[in-house]
Amino acid sequence: MDFQNRAGSKPGAGALMSNSESNVARRERLRKLALETIDIEKDPYFMRNHLGSYECKLCLTLHTNEGSYLAHTQGKKHQTNLARRATRDAKDNEQSAAVHRPILPKINKNVVKIGRPGYKVTKVRDPQSKQFGLLFEITYPEVTDETKPRHRFMAAYEQRVEVPNSQYQYLLFAAEPYETVAFKVQSREVDMRPGRFWSHWDKDTRRFTLQFFFRNLARSNTDREATGANSVPVQPRFNPLNPYITSS
Repeated sequence: MDFQNRAGSKPGAGALMSNSESNVARRERLRKLALETIDIEKDPYFMRNHLGSYECKLCLTLHTNEGSYLAHTQGKKHQTNLARRATRDAKDNEQSAAVHRPILPKINKNVVKIGRPGYKVTKVRDPQSKQFGLLFEITYPEVTDETKPRHRFMAAYEQRVEVPNSQYQYLLFAAEPYETVAFKVQSREVDMRPGRFWSHWDKDTRRFTLQFFFRNLARSNTDREATGANSVPVQPRFNPLNPYITSS
């Protein structure tokens, strides 16, 4: 067959290579380059099987000789699988590090207490529901702008200052650098509905205000809702003891 008269060929130079011949030549160049630069024994994915052929444990491919395997390692499939494996390993390492991260000891801040804050306690009663409540006004003039006072109820059996008495509970207020103050109140159910329990922190006057009501032992008439055909919807009303929230 005459190869000199093909289109695009030069006299005496032979024919142009086809796509398949170009791929074979490229793989041969990559194989020779890999043989010179890569130590195949250190490849973690290289394996010889019992048939004398070679396998890639990453891509699950079979190769007849080392050159074929090295050419495969320079190909797109092997490089893509290597990138995926590296991403998965990095993610697994992050998760394992998060699980086995040592728990650092809690550092107690040495805050110098400057004494107890000023306070005022007022007994209140809702004229409509006849509920009894308490209004607390705690003054913290020396706190920083980022500090907001906190509060919580504590059962009598949580404290170690007095002999526990199930008839009482304690309401605590805390804000650094002041000492925590506790008030002994009746151990009754607190009405946590909107308008019955509220608190407010005034940054200008540095005064923390909290007001709550105890639930009545008997169900009050204002809390009853009519049922049946004669039911009348309950309209919200203004709570004179709470200027911030309207009660229903």
